[in-house]
Amino acid sequence: MLAILILGSPADRDFAAKIAAALDDFGIPHVTRIASAHKVPRYLLDMLAAYEADPQPKVYITVAGRSNALSGMVDASVAAPVIACPPYSDKFGGADVFSSLRTPSGVAPAVVLEPDNAALLAAKILGVGDAALREKVLAVQEQQRQRLYAADKV
Repeated sequence: MLAILILGSPADRDFAAKIAAALDDFGIPHVTRIASAHKVPRYLLDMLAAYEADPQPKVYITVAGRSNALSGMVDASVAAPVIACPPYSDKFGGADVFSSLRTPSGVAPAVVLEPDNAALLAAKILGVGDAALREKVLAVQEQQRQRLYAADKV
């Protein structure tokens, strides 16, 4: 099993590090790569072909802001699930997220805006074929419930 984080630029590293830390909490092996769909499309496609040739279960998590062509291009090029987790930009008041939300027909990356939740969705997807990972997801959900119950004590 593998989570492949693909960043649109080095500027996305800090945001992607939050996703990587959450993946570590689930024990999901991951790699972080940088490949812009706009600037190095052939490089990106070659990278994806290499990952797709590996039969192990995988999920891609794309981290790109502004005009997020990365998520759509990755999704259109692979059979594995793609999770788009674009970083929020104060510069654009959040309007740049629309490039992640509206994709052409036949291109369907999931869009998750919180890094921890992107890792959680990856764990749920990969957990379909991994009982131990599925148990970790259930344990995290139970911990969240218990925190709420404790907070509600009067």
